[in-house]
Amino acid sequence: MFWFEYPRDVVQVSGPDAATYLQSQTSQDLRPLAVGSSVWTFLLQPTGKIDVLARVWRTTDDTFVLDTDAGFGEVLVARINRFKIRVKADVTVLPWRCIAVRGVDGDGLSTWGSGYDLLGDDPQPPASVPAGTADDLLVARIDAVWPQMGSEIVPGETIPAETGVTDVAVSFTKGCYPGQELVERMDSRAATAPRVLQRVTAAEAESLGARVTSSHGDAVLAFVPRSALQH
Repeated sequence: MFWFEYPRDVVQVSGPDAATYLQSQTSQDLRPLAVGSSVWTFLLQPTGKIDVLARVWRTTDDTFVLDTDAGFGEVLVARINRFKIRVKADVTVLPWRCIAVRGVDGDGLSTWGSGYDLLGDDPQPPASVPAGTADDLLVARIDAVWPQMGSEIVPGETIPAETGVTDVAVSFTKGCYPGQELVERMDSRAATAPRVLQRVTAAEAESLGARVTSSHGDAVLAFVPRSALQH
């Protein structure tokens, strides 16, 4: 049980067309998203490659806050604006902070692993939870097998099926969005990606020839060839 500041870049999309526009751009179905609720989503290139993995938080009927890993806010803004033609929605970068609380339940945004996130201009960690470290947050992320932008997810290179999080970031029942064709084709044909993100030990990663991208102690996140998982 701990809390630690989670480096995130935050963007707000607001206006009368915000909901319909984001619905047309994200891999997640935002129509049933209630005010105060949040979900994970991909924003993809037309080829199906990932631009950004982000969280979408609906704060009012016409206002959405999206956050992604630190350093990728500009990528997120550029992707949102790419197809925004004659759309009544403003895109604003917010200087907000995120506090990750792990190992305990509470009121906050849905997140990976056990716990929740607090997002805002000045979020305060719960007084009953001790402060942790960057290593604590890394260990929790590895245990959750959650990919990070710039590490396990390379914009323009990684496809959703490789990340292992399509079950929480993709809706297979919504309408069209950029990149949907690849995602839907792989799902309908039960196709598997040639490699997949896994939590393994360092020794196993070396023996499998995987590209290790994040590590702590013996545990690593690595892209493991599908063929190796059959043995």
